[in-house]
Amino acid sequence: MKTKFKVAVAQVSPDRDTVATLGKIATFSSEAVKWGAELVLFPEALIGGYPRGSGFGVVVGSRTDAGREEYQRYFAQAIELPGPEGAELGQIAAQLKVYLVIGVIERDGGTLYCTVVFYSPDGQFMGKHRKLMPTAAERLIWGFGNGSTMPVFDTPLGKLGAVICWENYMPLMRAAHYAKGIEIYCAPTADARDTWLSTMRHIAIEGRCFVLSANQFARRSHYPEIHGNVTPESDDVVSRGGSCIIDPFGKVLAGPAFENEVVLVAEIDRRVIIRGKFDFDVTGHYARPDVFRLFVNESDTPTVVFGTNRDLHGSGQPQDAVLLPTTPDGHLS
Repeated sequence: MKTKFKVAVAQVSPDRDTVATLGKIATFSSEAVKWGAELVLFPEALIGGYPRGSGFGVVVGSRTDAGREEYQRYFAQAIELPGPEGAELGQIAAQLKVYLVIGVIERDGGTLYCTVVFYSPDGQFMGKHRKLMPTAAERLIWGFGNGSTMPVFDTPLGKLGAVICWENYMPLMRAAHYAKGIEIYCAPTADARDTWLSTMRHIAIEGRCFVLSANQFARRSHYPEIHGNVTPESDDVVSRGGSCIIDPFGKVLAGPAFENEVVLVAEIDRRVIIRGKFDFDVTGHYARPDVFRLFVNESDTPTVVFGTNRDLHGSGQPQDAVLLPTTPDGHLS
């Protein structure tokens, strides 16, 4: 396992479609690698798009035909996993020999998910994280993830995972990642508020981990025409970025950047993690499991499960049979 290495966050503007965005990912990844980065983080919903300002024709109690058509166009820009776009991301990672962590809009059946995908330097798809709780109006367009896609990967760079945007305000979710020993904590986001930097610094200190956050820099003109309200007279900045890299003591190593597209690079020294945990290990010696405990359900929760009576009851008994718990002497417990 490496002790020192460089990582990067790419503050990227949205592009007109998925094909163009893939090209931009290749360009920015290449730039990061030129600076020595071995891992590159891209923003939330970069592939497929973050439809900032869109309401999809929804008010409480009704949906419009125009809104449904806008959603159909948005759905068409999403990607399936596995699929050709994912294969291309793997090729980029393999060609550059770099870890890629990228926010995408994932299409699965008739539902969209805000997802982060992970690719290794040999081009392999490592896994994904689906956003557990879309924020506010995001719930109109994105489904909810579950505990089966909350990975923390063992890599030669350290333990790597991702928490998306306002999931970072879910303390129990943070605790689950700390308990898995996360060392490179990726936080792709769409939040460019002044408060975001303090959130990232807090998490770095709390988790004694390196925190990488990537946001889009976007003007109104950057948004694709699939959204109905992006043809204003002015070209205002609607997402100013704020991407950054933070060390386990809360020190800002790179950023925050607010003015343009940019690649931020910083060197990581993994020894700093242990130096920090000397006096604060949030799920170790600083925890009080006799007082506080967290259960994390990591199972998948499919809507429909196909099987037989034997699968359901374990003994092939009729489906209407109910097995009740009993004591050793045969009485109901």
